[in-house]
Parts: sequence; structure tokens; C-alpha cells
Amino acid sequence: MFEDNPGRFEQFSLEAAGIFLDYSKNLITPKTLQLLFDLAEKSQLKDRIEALLRGDTVNNTERRQALHTALRASTSSTSEYAQTVAEVLAKMTSFVEAVHSGRIAGHTCAKFTDVVNIGIGGSDLGPMVVTEALTPYHIEGIKTHFVSNVDASDICSTLKHLNPATTLFIVASKTFTTQETLTNADTARSWLLNWSGDQTATEKHFIAVSANVDKAVEFGIAEKNIFPIWDWVGGRYSLWSAIGIPIALAVGMDGFKRLLKGASAMDNHFATAPLMQNMPVLLGLMGVWYVNFWDADTHAVLPYDHYLRFFAKYLQQLDMESNGKSVNREGGDVGLNTGPIIWGGAGTNGQHSFHELLHQGTRLVPADFIAILTSHNPKGQHHGLLFANCLAQSRALMCGKSLQQAEDEISKMGYTDEEARELAPHKAMPGNRPSNTLIVEQVTPETLGALIALYEHKVYVQSVIWNINAYDQWGVELGKQLCSQIYDAMSNNGCGGDLDSSTTGLIKRYQCATTKPI
Repeated sequence: MFEDNPGRFEQFSLEAAGIFLDYSKNLITPKTLQLLFDLAEKSQLKDRIEALLRGDTVNNTERRQALHTALRASTSSTSEYAQTVAEVLAKMTSFVEAVHSGRIAGHTCAKFTDVVNIGIGGSDLGPMVVTEALTPYHIEGIKTHFVSNVDASDICSTLKHLNPATTLFIVASKTFTTQETLTNADTARSWLLNWSGDQTATEKHFIAVSANVDKAVEFGIAEKNIFPIWDWVGGRYSLWSAIGIPIALAVGMDGFKRLLKGASAMDNHFATAPLMQNMPVLLGLMGVWYVNFWDADTHAVLPYDHYLRFFAKYLQQLDMESNGKSVNREGGDVGLNTGPIIWGGAGTNGQHSFHELLHQGTRLVPADFIAILTSHNPKGQHHGLLFANCLAQSRALMCGKSLQQAEDEISKMGYTDEEARELAPHKAMPGNRPSNTLIVEQVTPETLGALIALYEHKVYVQSVIWNINAYDQWGVELGKQLCSQIYDAMSNNGCGGDLDSSTTGLIKRYQCATTKPI
């Protein structure tokens, strides 16, 4: 295609909100795109985008809006949300500035040096990934830590190196009933009280982000230190809300507001750009193209930036929890494949591990390469080599290596013609494997905000085409329900509950390894 059309790069690329997208290395022609846009029109995509941004009840199974875009809008079409969001941002600003200045301090009046965010899922992944990505913007004198796993090793290894007198805890849970989060919070509180010997220390060292004020107060958190979260903000879309307090503590409220500004710029592009020049729409439709027409089961995300090394981990929840559905919005069988498995890792590390499957494996794996033009840490030839590796990988996926090329290379290594023919298939690669390349000038709060919002909207576009609800997660809820049932059985010597023989047998094996039932 590139040989036939030298202008293909210019034809299949665009820029929005500080992100440049090259989608020319895809298995598409202008006709492909036209057919995909026809599909979008028949799916009433434009109307559905307007419905999302307007605040309609797009989460039909829970009868809720999905107004994460209202959290970062400079102005809102719905005044009640604009005022509510502004009030919380003002409260966050006051709190963050007071912590940084030392006006809000610990039980002994010592200034906080460490912040531990205790949450799971959307209350952990978004803030953690953003905080890590914005490392160059961290404010000196305060370190942010994230605890999510109910495995005690997570909380214990974090607390081991901290000073209780200078540690602030954030308990992030919409319901304030999440087992993993509350278990970790209880351990953190015990650690603090063992040091202080004073129950009132909890009020000085704990804040909460929750919709359940009563439960948070019962835990020992002062009501003034409880930040709200609303039903119209899903967990995996909540980093823009008070769930983002650890981000703000790490980079300051100015940095946090810049993050919101970048996301808002992408929102405006998504709302106003024609479908054919709309970046989230293009990415979403091409994702549908590969899942439903090329039988691609997975999608790789490959950021060539050390600070973005956890980005794929965040996108796993965003995409797979949103679009991993088999039932359509009307309750029927969706009848086709939906969300792909999202995976990936940082370049160039992945080139020496899983990229082999991308190049020579039997599966078609579309990939997003994310590249940065300007490094925060310019050092010798490092960044040039990093960028060259990124381009080399996308080109290698596209071009591959023919059998003849492989045979010629092997012959030049001194092998006989017969040996070269025998070995050539092992070195050949099919090529024609698709990828996008997304480029930003530098990872800043603005460009990171735009990048995350881009993927949020891509996910929504695909949910519209597949006619599924991207904003519920009943599979997650089932696991929570069964965990409670099994934990009760474990507390009762394995008795009680309608459990299968496998689960019962495994419970008994666990109990045999402990001194007494839990």
C-alpha cells in the first residue's frame, strides 16, 4: 500500500489535543474507513456521543449517567454539576496546599512526608499510573505510595519503611465496604495507633474519598476530611475526581488542574470533530475492524517511555472492565466478539521478551506504539535510540522479512545454499501486521490527560458499535459476593453455604495449614 501510495502517511494521520496519530500502518483503505463510518452512522454513534456528553442515562443497567467528562470541563452544560465539581476542587486545593505547607500535619504536629493511598481497582490504578507517569513533576518533600492488594505483603512492605508520625493515609472507596480496601485500612490504623497510643490520631492521619460518610466517620475519619464521590462517576473513570487526591499531593493542584485541562481538550475534540477526523472514533472503529473482521483477540499497548510503563495496566481495567461483555443493552446475547484482551509493556524491554510473538507468532495482534519526542532525562544517545527502536518495531511488523531476504542473509553468514534454504523459514516474518503510532512532544500533565481521555472515548465508541453498556461491571460484583460466602465458610470450619466439593476441599486444605480457623 505504501508503494502504491507515497502520500499514505499524510492521508492516514491527524493531530488533536497535543497528540499526533499515525494510523497509516493499518490494514485499511479509504473504502475500509468509509464502510466503518457507515457502520458508525447506522449505530447512531454521533447521537450516542452527544447523549454521553449531555448527561443522559447511558449506564442503563444501573440507571446512572457517566459524567466523568463533567469533572474536567471548564464549564458544564448542567450547572448543578459545575458547581458541585468546583466545590470539591476548591476543597481539594485547600487541603493539598495545607498539607504541602504543613498547616495540616500529623498527631505530633510533624509535617507529612509520605502519603499512602489505600484503594483497589479504579481507586488505585488511575491515580497510581498518573502519579508514576508525572514523576518529573513531583513536589519535593512528599512521597506517594499505593496499596491495593489484600495480600498483607503489600501493606506490610509499604509501612516497613515509613514513619507513622509523618504518614498520611487516604482510604478510597465509594461504598466504604470494599473488603480489600477496608482490610488494608484496618491494618494501617492499627499500625498508627500502636505507635501513638491515642485513638484520636486516626483523625489526624486519615482522610477518605467515599460516598458513605457514615461508614467513614465510624472508622474514625473526621467528617471534614471526607471527600465525595458520586454515582455518576464510575470507578475506572474517577481519577479526575477527589479519587485523584494522591495525584494532587504528588504534583500539586496546579499540576492536577493541568491534567484536567488536557483531558478537557480531548473531550472537546471528541464532541466537535467530524467522525472522519475524530481520533477516538478512528481508534475505536479500527479496533472493531480487527476484533470482528480479522478475529484479533488481543490488543497490545507499547509505550516507549519509562514513566508510562504501567499505562497498559491501567488500560486493562478501563477497556476490559468496560467492554468485556457478552450481553447487549437490551439483555440479549451480543452475538459477536466484544472487548479484546489488553496487554503490553514498556519499550524497549518488551522487544526482548514478548515482541517475538508479535513478529512471528500465529496470532494477529494490533498494537499501539506510544512515543515521546522530548525526554525529561536527556542523556547522550539514550532517547534517540529509544525513539529509533519504536519506529523500527512498527516498521518490522509492517514489512516483515521475506523468505528470500532471510535466505540471502543466512548465505552471507557463510552457510551453504542448502543450509540457507533450510534455515530461512525460521528467520522469515510475514509482516503486514497492523499498528498505530501515537506521538506527544513530552509527557506533561496536559498530554497525559488527553491521552487517557482518548482511550476512555475509544472504549465508549466501541461499546456503541457493539451495543453494550460500558459503564457497569457485574462480573466484578459476582466475585465480591462469592468471596463473602467463602470467607464465612472458612470462618465456620468449612461448613455452611452451598459450595462445590472443589471449593470445600480447598478450604479444608487451607485450614489444615493454619493453627485454627480464621
